[in-house]
Amino acid sequence: MSPVYFSFSSAFILGLMGLAFNRSHLLSALLCLEGMMLSLFIAIALWSMTLNSTSCSITPMILLTFSACEASAGLALLVAATRTHGSDHLQNLNLLQC
Repeated sequence: MSPVYFSFSSAFILGLMGLAFNRSHLLSALLCLEGMMLSLFIAIALWSMTLNSTSCSITPMILLTFSACEASAGLALLVAATRTHGSDHLQNLNLLQC
């Protein structure tokens, strides 16, 4: 495994571990998700560059647009949760409560 692929796979694994183990604030969970999406974007961009194919060159842009939509939806949920509950602690957010 080359050092480039190792660094991107380790960045994805670190984001996944941060999402799994650091679950106190909603903002930290959203940042871990963004780190995972950015590492996937860079990995897919490098993969499409190594293939030298024009048919795969649109895939990183599609992933980047989905990542931007995910970030905006996550920030909207963060603002809504902070306004209703007063903080972004994940322990205070109860999905069964109306």
